[in-house]
Amino acid sequence: MNNQVKIDKSEKAAAKSDTGPGKKQARKGSRSRFFRKKNTSPAFGAIDLGTNNCRLLVAHPTATGFKVVDAFSRIVRLGEGLSQSGELSEQAIERTLEALRVCVDKMERRQVRFSRNVATQACREANNCAEFMERVEKEIRIKLDIIDPQEEARLAVMGCKALLDQRFSNAIVFDIGGGSTELIWLRIGEKVAPEIIGWTSVPFGVVNLSEKYGTKHALTDGQYLEMKNMVKAELEAFEAEHDMRPHVEQGKVQLLGTSGTITTLTSMHLDLERYDRDQVDGTWVTSAHMQELCLELSRMSYEQRAARGGIGLDRAELVVAGCAILEAIMDLWPIEQIRVADRGIREGVLLDLMEKNRPSGKSRNNRSGNKKFFRKRKRKPARTGSGTEGNK
Repeated sequence: MNNQVKIDKSEKAAAKSDTGPGKKQARKGSRSRFFRKKNTSPAFGAIDLGTNNCRLLVAHPTATGFKVVDAFSRIVRLGEGLSQSGELSEQAIERTLEALRVCVDKMERRQVRFSRNVATQACREANNCAEFMERVEKEIRIKLDIIDPQEEARLAVMGCKALLDQRFSNAIVFDIGGGSTELIWLRIGEKVAPEIIGWTSVPFGVVNLSEKYGTKHALTDGQYLEMKNMVKAELEAFEAEHDMRPHVEQGKVQLLGTSGTITTLTSMHLDLERYDRDQVDGTWVTSAHMQELCLELSRMSYEQRAARGGIGLDRAELVVAGCAILEAIMDLWPIEQIRVADRGIREGVLLDLMEKNRPSGKSRNNRSGNKKFFRKRKRKPARTGSGTEGNK
């Protein structure tokens, strides 16, 4: 695969941002007056509509990135039943429209000037997506941008790159979604902007796997192993293409995970009764302990998982499928530690918007758009298990 992405060095610096509570503010005088004046910089908004969640961030630019002033996240299960029917259900659409109304209200109250609203796997796959988009535009008065897996990978890397450890020469970034799982193979290093060597999107996520295997009863060990091996078989093609294992064996690869699955497991690892982003984001966890938690959860019923601290009712239904996907990744690339990111596409969208709308008008992205991140390819990238090319 020759689909390579160069992440701009200016964006790399911007990623070291005060994107969450407790982060240090930039020193006065470090950049232009646009960044220094309190409450005078424009507000930016980013909506990430996935198969399972609807998420919003609203932020103001700072000298080193951005400061979040509002956020929202709700499980809407837009892709519920999609794997069987091929369409978004009316109930799922209504739940999603209600969440989008909340997002728009928040953006209006914060006087958001620049925004981008992206949708991923469920909208890529649904036969009635056009009708859904029309309802969003008519009833919510925003437009959704359905991004392809390539753009999804780029934005995920932008959002998470501040957590890439430059002691490693490479990184594997994974995002376990509701309807698919994205894997990104990166080249990193000291004073070198992260570069996407390859990416893949496999058609298994926590929603469609949960629907296939059930969520209410405890799975047998055989069912859980079958689920894990099915995902692993899809990922093998990506490993075969890029020969990542030798780098892993030499200790040169960082494993970085972003998704509800890995953040939920980390919350359990930290024995948190209530989820705390400040404690989870950026934490290092051992793969061995993650495997222990995955095995424990896979043998529980829904009621037992729901009663377990740090999971909650909504996640209890989906976490076992997420565990199977995570274990498939850890089996294929046995790396001792995983760094956990409670950040991703939304943060990437915000950084991208802010770079494109800098007041100087000298943004490199403005001159060349997203094309600058992707080198010319001789052929289209393979999408492991993606079905039809270009639209899963």
